[in-house]
Amino acid sequence: MFVALNTAVEEATMDGCDVVGINLEHYELCHPNLSGYCLPSGNSVSSHLSNLAISHGQFSHRKLAQSATEYVDLEICSGRLLLPQEQGYNAGLLQEQVDSFTLRRLSLLMTHAHLRHCNLCPRLCGVNRYERSGFCLIGAETVKVNVISPHFGEEPCIQGHNGSGSVFFSGCNLRCVFCQNHDIAHQRKGFDLTPEELADWMIKLQDVGEVHNINFVTPEHVVPQVALAILRGREIGLKVPIIYNTSAFDSLDSLELMDGLVDVYLPDLKTWHKETGKRLLKAVNYTETALESIKAMYKQVGDLIFTGDGIAKKGLLVRHLVMPGKEDEGVAIMKWLAQSISKDTFVNIMEQYHPDAHVGKKKRGPSQPRGMSEDLRYADINRAVTADEVGAVTKAAREAGLWRFAEAAKHGGFNL
Repeated sequence: MFVALNTAVEEATMDGCDVVGINLEHYELCHPNLSGYCLPSGNSVSSHLSNLAISHGQFSHRKLAQSATEYVDLEICSGRLLLPQEQGYNAGLLQEQVDSFTLRRLSLLMTHAHLRHCNLCPRLCGVNRYERSGFCLIGAETVKVNVISPHFGEEPCIQGHNGSGSVFFSGCNLRCVFCQNHDIAHQRKGFDLTPEELADWMIKLQDVGEVHNINFVTPEHVVPQVALAILRGREIGLKVPIIYNTSAFDSLDSLELMDGLVDVYLPDLKTWHKETGKRLLKAVNYTETALESIKAMYKQVGDLIFTGDGIAKKGLLVRHLVMPGKEDEGVAIMKWLAQSISKDTFVNIMEQYHPDAHVGKKKRGPSQPRGMSEDLRYADINRAVTADEVGAVTKAAREAGLWRFAEAAKHGGFNL
């Protein structure tokens, strides 16, 4: 793959051969000998470009040279597809005939170039994930999956009767000291899958498991692979909704890539104070990033809506895990949701916090003298939450005008 930084080539040839140049932001991907990709008579541009997308591993490493060749310029998301202009075909005609999923796939292939200097999440590690992993511990060409199965530990409107088709990814771009999935998120545990293999598993969940949806758990660091898997899945028969189950530590660019592919966003808005995010999540910019991410999610999908039998169909569902002594942060979060997102936001105020991962472990260093108690790490959150703490957050949510909660409905049905 040829990657050119800070370049915008609009006319190009390679050793005298016309080429297709795909320019997205600061990257180009080019293939020689493709002058035929100009809507040859009797052929579909969509099928030609599909073949081009599938064979992306064979793209040339050579640099582009300027030429006088005229190109049809098609917009693809935030970038453009440049096609040699022949026989009077124009951009408008080509745009109508090119399958939108094909264009999206081509643009997603370009995001792999971002992985060579990774900037796909707010960490902005800058590592070449084709050579080594960054903060998230995961490479570029595959995802590492720990568990794929119907899951019954989600909200009733997500798991329904048959379960949610959950895909638990290994790795994470946070390091929550209390993480209840730390054995998965903080380590490389699981098996590697290509986007095509992941798509096949999604079909199995749908057709064999009869799950209500596909639930990607912690996908923030593998967005290109996930998006390509969704596109492939839809091509081979995937019909159930897609759930993006996230810590909310997402980049706006990654969320833009998922626009139109995700049906339900399920962010967990963890903390409010900057110092809390820095100390407990190891992310100094967590809150500001999460707030902007949730705004972008809501803009894409709106308030949560349901099927006739109470299963989430499309929209935003926000979680907040109440933590010991941090109920003031939960109160602030509920007020923000009501004021900045929507009073119709569907909210799950979670009370299942328990000390895990690094919480309650002995501090590193020499042992204490005999007779003295050992100091414990993160002792302030080394306990369960109280009913009063959860109640304070719930009360604040209701007072702010929120009314749709993931809790048992008084009328005996679902809170729709």
